Amino acid sequence: MLHIVSTPIGNLGDMTPRAIETLRSVDLVYCEDTRVSRRLFNHFEISTQLRRFDDKTSAQKIPEIIDLLAQGKDIALVSDAGTPVISDPGMPLVAAAQDAGFEVVSVPGACSAVAALSISGLPAHAYYFGGFLPRKKGKRENLLASLDVLNATLIFYESPYRVTAVLQHLAELYPDRQAAVAREITKRYEEVIRSNLSDLACEFTQRKEAADAGKAASIKGEFVILIAPIK
Repeated sequence: MLHIVSTPIGNLGDMTPRAIETLRSVDLVYCEDTRVSRRLFNHFEISTQLRRFDDKTSAQKIPEIIDLLAQGKDIALVSDAGTPVISDPGMPLVAAAQDAGFEVVSVPGACSAVAALSISGLPAHAYYFGGFLPRKKGKRENLLASLDVLNATLIFYESPYRVTAVLQHLAELYPDRQAAVAREITKRYEEVIRSNLSDLACEFTQRKEAADAGKAASIKGEFVILIAPIK
């Protein structure tokens, strides 16, 4: 059996008893970064062997995992944080395991996209999750234009290194559109700011300028950008 196991996105208190039990009981755990997962395992006294499974190794590791499943081994997949496969490696593995006739089960838990939506103050009747926006502005504009017809809140992940530039671009396209930025969800400095995109772009531009001038800490953390539907 292949277990897709969610892990905390920041607060270790969000680790579920079922996730701990599963990771202790399987024969092997595949993860993005063994160093990251080892810290989690040490905290919860999980001694199961870890092996690397990321974008660079997944093509090589899928046949290996299918062979282990065929031998009767129980395997778990985790990501560095949150729910595996969601903007993380794993979809081809899940499909390959299913195609080979093996059972794939979910051990659910934290997911930053859903967590951010729940505290954003934006419409949650329907949502579109797009992972990371394209790096190039032209491709980003084309994607967003194709989503204008959706009566749904748009959810995207973003890195601290690009969030200011992305918000500036979004403000150029939709200055008055309501949006929210969530940062460090479940962690000590968790923050959610809701306003229009123009104001959000100004806020993070000022933060970046202050950080660059040495007057404030640099912009850190993993970000979720949420954009309300066009009215």
